Amino acid sequence: MAHTLIYCVVNMGDASKVFKFAEKYSVKGVNILTGRGSTNNRLLEFLGLNAVRKEIVSMIVDREMAGAALEGISKYMEFEKPNHGIAFSHSVSEFIDIEVDRIAGSDSVNKTRGKGMYQIIYVIVDRDKAEDVVEVATKAGARGGTIVNVKSAEAHESHHFFPWKSGSDKEEVFIITKKEFKTQIVEAIKTHLKIDEPGNGILFVLDIDEVYGLRQENAE
Repeated sequence: MAHTLIYCVVNMGDASKVFKFAEKYSVKGVNILTGRGSTNNRLLEFLGLNAVRKEIVSMIVDREMAGAALEGISKYMEFEKPNHGIAFSHSVSEFIDIEVDRIAGSDSVNKTRGKGMYQIIYVIVDRDKAEDVVEVATKAGARGGTIVNVKSAEAHESHHFFPWKSGSDKEEVFIITKKEFKTQIVEAIKTHLKIDEPGNGILFVLDIDEVYGLRQENAE
């Protein structure tokens, strides 16, 4: 059976709401991490309040239920409203189910499915470089990004599924963008962070199947 990976980026304290609601769609492999999102508000940046604490929920769902799950979660969490969160999905080529040992091969908020329009840029770098990634990406046309601090997710250890290592000295940044802006953002990050040189990080790009809660071109 084919599977889809759903991500939800929500405000602190809302991850448990997402998880409880999503159970009706028989989700599995649930992972909850904490991180921080960025905002381009100059006043908040001046006051040092531009980094907003976030929770990131990732979960695997059977692909035939993915559309309904993503839409249901987005409506339940009111992602159509500003600053309520974002949700997106992309296909999983292979998934190992541990329990049964199975291998399966405009200015307004956009609350419709952005099928095929968006991509997500993942960058894994040393902890002190994550803010640089967001800054460079923003200058290149992104509207910010989300930084995942793996060590800070220990409180949700019971939900861990993916191989995040507690105490890691790396951080993951993910940036959602329209496909037309992807190349310029990637090139800016590669040039500034010298990603092509050994030990400086990893960057990869994935297509997004569906997305809810974005404003204009890019992520909140």
